[in-house]
Formats: sequence, C-alpha cells, structure tokens
Amino acid sequence: MCNSGYEHNEKPRRRRHIIRTNPERGWTQFLFLRLIHEKSMHGYQIMEELNSRNFLQENRLEAGSVYTILRRMEHHGLIKSKWEEIVSGPDRRIYTITPEGSEILKSGLEIMIKRKELLDDLSDYYKKNFQSKME
Repeated sequence: MCNSGYEHNEKPRRRRHIIRTNPERGWTQFLFLRLIHEKSMHGYQIMEELNSRNFLQENRLEAGSVYTILRRMEHHGLIKSKWEEIVSGPDRRIYTITPEGSEILKSGLEIMIKRKELLDDLSDYYKKNFQSKME
C-alpha cells in the first residue's frame, strides 16, 4: 500500500459528483446537462445556447471556463465526447450525455421541483400573512 491509501494497482474511486448531492452548487452543470440532453453539441454551441436562452448573464462564462466544466463533467462520467472532423474548418469535440448524466439530471430536477414546491408554499404563506399587512 502506498501513502495515498491505495494499492499501487488499485485505481482511486471517483468521488460522487457535486450535483448529485447538492444541486444548487451545480446550476451551470445542470444547464449544460439539459442542453446536451436535448442534443449533442460542441462547447461553443453550448455557450451560444446559454446566451440565446438567457440562462446566464451575457458573456458570464468564458470559453476556458466552459471547457474546464465540460472536462470535469466528462471525468465524472456525466458526458462523453468524440472528435468531429470538419472539412471547412477546425475539428471540434462533440459532447453527448451518458446514461449516468441523464439519471443525475433527472434526479436533480426532481429535487429542484420539490424545493420549488416548498418555496411556493412559503411564498403563499408570506403573501397571506405579511404582504397585505405591510401595504
């Protein structure tokens, strides 16, 4: 056994991905998963979609950050990529969601829906008990 606690021939197990346990910390990744779930696309296309749908403040993500997030998601098995050869331009990497990525997206969205229901209930309570009294 080496200093890391693993046998030399044993691979370290991957940590559970952050959005599996805490969806709020992975909003950007959820947006990426949603877009890639709709259709496979390359990194620049993801940036264009995020901006055109007003999912993020315009130009909030730089290209370097997008590709870092995509590589991290691929490392965690949420997406996979392959190179697409382009005759009239540079080749590009196309990202596709994996079955694990689809499951993470589904379960995370289910958690968000439940939390939205709680927030809606709290909002209704506020309107009923406090908002009219302040006016």
